[in-house]
Amino acid sequence: MSVRKLFDLTSKIVLITGGSRGLGLQMAEALGEMGAKVAISARKANELAEAEAHLQKLGIDVLTIPHDLSKLDTIPNLVDQVVAKYGTIDILVNNAGATWAAPAENHPVDAWHKVMNLNVNAMFLLCQEVGRRCMIPRKSGKVINLASVLGLTGGPPDGTTIAYNTSKGAVLNFTRTLASEWGKYNINVNAICPGWFPTKMSAGLLEKIGATVIAATPLHRLGGEEDIKGTLVFLASEASRHVTGQYVSVDGGASIAW
Repeated sequence: MSVRKLFDLTSKIVLITGGSRGLGLQMAEALGEMGAKVAISARKANELAEAEAHLQKLGIDVLTIPHDLSKLDTIPNLVDQVVAKYGTIDILVNNAGATWAAPAENHPVDAWHKVMNLNVNAMFLLCQEVGRRCMIPRKSGKVINLASVLGLTGGPPDGTTIAYNTSKGAVLNFTRTLASEWGKYNINVNAICPGWFPTKMSAGLLEKIGATVIAATPLHRLGGEEDIKGTLVFLASEASRHVTGQYVSVDGGASIAW
C-alpha cells in the first residue's frame, strides 16, 4: 500500500463530539479533507449551523447533531442518528469536555461531578455504544480520545484545575485499558494530549497565565490552527494500524518542561 493510501480516509465515517468549534472543528476539517464523511455533535445549535456551513464550503460531507453528552441516557440516540445517516461509525473522536477552575480545598463538589461526568463517564458510554454496535461486529475501528498535557503533569503553572487534570489522567488510562481489551477486535484506541491552544474553553485562563505558559514551553508558542491536524489524521488512518494504547503530546514540549 502506498503512503498516500495509508493516510486516505475516503468514505470513512467519523463522529466527533464537541465538533462545532475550536479543536473539534479543526479536526473535522482535517478528516473531511482526507475524504471522510463527518458527523459532529455539540450542545449549541447555532454553533453547529455555523460549523456546517463552514465545512460544506470546504466540500465536506457533514452531519450536525445538537446533543448534550452530559445527559448520559441520550447517548444511544446520538449513535442512532449517525448510523441512520451513514450506516456505521468507523472513527470515533471523543473531543467534548468541560473544565472548572477552583482551588482544591474550595472546589465545588457539583463542579467536580460535572467535569468527571462529561470528560470520563460520557466518553466511556459513547465508546461502549459505538464499539458494540459498529466496531466490534465489523472487527475494525479507530477510537481517538482527547486527553491533555494536564493529564500528564501537575500544571498548569499557577493553575487550579484539579478536576480537569484528574479527568484527563483518567482518559489516558482508559485509553490504555480499552486498547488492551479491544485489540482482539482490530480496534485501535489512542489519545492525543493537546497543550495550550487558544480556544473558548482556555481563553479565560490563558489571559491570566498565557505569558507564563509560553515562557515554560520549549517551542515558546501556543498551538495553532494546523498543529493538531496531522497527528489526528495519522491516528485515524491505516498509517497507525500497528499503534494502539498510546498517546501523542501536541504541546510544543510543555509536558517535558513543566
